[in-house]
Amino acid sequence: MSDRIFLSPPFVGDEERNFVARAFDSNYIAPCGPQVDEFERRLAALSGRQHAVAVSSGTAALDLLMDYFGVDSSWTVFAPTLTFIATVGPAFHRGARLEFVDADPTGNIDCSLLDRALERCGTEKRMVISVDLYGRCADYARLEAIAAKHHAVFISDSAEAVGAKSPSGPAGIAGEAAIYSFNGNKIVTTSGGGAVLTDDPELAAAVKARSQQAREPVLWYEHKRVGYNYRLSNLLAALGLAQLDRLPAILENRAATSRYYRELGLELLPPVASENHWLNVMLCPDSASRDRLIERFGAANIEVRPVWKPLHLQPVFQSVKMHGGEVAAGLFARGLCLPSGTGLSAHDLERISAILRDSAEGCAKRA
Repeated sequence: MSDRIFLSPPFVGDEERNFVARAFDSNYIAPCGPQVDEFERRLAALSGRQHAVAVSSGTAALDLLMDYFGVDSSWTVFAPTLTFIATVGPAFHRGARLEFVDADPTGNIDCSLLDRALERCGTEKRMVISVDLYGRCADYARLEAIAAKHHAVFISDSAEAVGAKSPSGPAGIAGEAAIYSFNGNKIVTTSGGGAVLTDDPELAAAVKARSQQAREPVLWYEHKRVGYNYRLSNLLAALGLAQLDRLPAILENRAATSRYYRELGLELLPPVASENHWLNVMLCPDSASRDRLIERFGAANIEVRPVWKPLHLQPVFQSVKMHGGEVAAGLFARGLCLPSGTGLSAHDLERISAILRDSAEGCAKRA
């Protein structure tokens, strides 16, 4: 059996080892230290924001934002249906009413449907969470205008989009705040980690305090609020710094893989300007052909995966109000995420393309 080709494995090497070793040798191995401070400064610059707060995961970042804005059962939270469950998990746990919105052809939230959904919203407290699907920025300018029109808080879930750009600026620049993820499969990884990004100094300070158990700045342990242990380890921040140094090369490598797939004649999701190519999504003729391809890749020890199953089709959310849904359901039925990792070799790509060339499903759009 050939070595397994994974969908998007971590891409680390001597640079990361050296950065972590220096942090280790400094004895700053707790969830604080100079590497965390530098990581936050560089994330703020990368996202075009004034402040970044490094935390233990993208989900923790979202939970801290739900906490800051006081999201509870009096709120209605609008989110795309085509996303990972973590986008809405923190709002759900806090009792918010969820409403899901269909995708547009790019896979991102349908802004026209969102606008109409907000018009029909009966609650005064409203939040919009957009998602930069697979590293492809949503329409920030339009989303900000819609949120402002309906007096809704706007949060950008840019977990998958580190390094991507939009006409409005870098991924993470939109909304009252945005979040990144540095999970092991992301463009930039700290093994596990995330960040809150904002221009609001009060929000940044509050999020940082709550991520550190909301301890008051006195010698003893004094608490006026209950916080969380959501801090990022200094060792992991060191790993992240090495990854940020390599980000331009990582992005170019990912873009080259995307070009390779397009040159095969595959039908992929419509291109979005300055995406980070986190995952390349192939559109098969139908779900049956997608499933046959999954079997063929599996037999060749190559990991592929359907696109996110829409949230409105998840058993846990059967009672949630849905606006549209046909586009997202169609993308789920046809969409297949292809291996897109930074470390793919020419031999790996040839193994992948061999499956696609030998399959009627893979050649459906070839000239």
